[in-house]
Amino acid sequence: MESEVRVETYAALAARVLAAPPRLGPVRLVAVDGFAGSGKTTFAARLGAALEAQVVHTDDLLEGWAEPTTFWPRLEAWALAPLRAGQPGRYRRYDWLHEKFGARWREVPVAASLVIEGVSSARAAIRPELTLSVWVAAPKAVRLERGIARDGERLRPQWEAWQGAEESHVAVDHTPERTDLVVDGDPAVPHAPQHAFVTGRRIDQTQSYGLDVAPPESRT
Repeated sequence: MESEVRVETYAALAARVLAAPPRLGPVRLVAVDGFAGSGKTTFAARLGAALEAQVVHTDDLLEGWAEPTTFWPRLEAWALAPLRAGQPGRYRRYDWLHEKFGARWREVPVAASLVIEGVSSARAAIRPELTLSVWVAAPKAVRLERGIARDGERLRPQWEAWQGAEESHVAVDHTPERTDLVVDGDPAVPHAPQHAFVTGRRIDQTQSYGLDVAPPESRT
């Protein structure tokens, strides 16, 4: 059944987050998940601005075109574990051009809120400590088109392999239906995108899961 489509402002969502209790030590942790090309980076940036919060992109913790969920041990050790203990975290960004991690450490201070953005960022392992989990959905064809437009046709094989890997993760983790909020990453509803977003889009295999993976409730 399709949920009601509505427009909500980032300011209103940020206020709800800040009114909720922290669950990762003293930090309100927000995870913005979704398949590559869905629009989650844009959503995370705008919500982060409304929260006045740092945004950590999990792509910065991946070692290149590896399987898209392999960043987790680095995120946990470098940032989440210290924050959980009330201490600042830090991380090094992967340089995709030179194919190695940079030498400089970037600080993740203890703050009222923190946004993590990336494929599998709202995975089961962290859900109990999330103040808010978001799934950004867009059709598979749209996501692939966006990726090729950004990275070039020569990287189509990597994009297609990446899509298969992230679909396999979601088939096991069931992330979309277990998040607090589903956001339409390819909305047709009129709204002011700098200040608001569209929610309530139904999660189905052509939008969130990809054409090759059906939602868990439809599988026998």
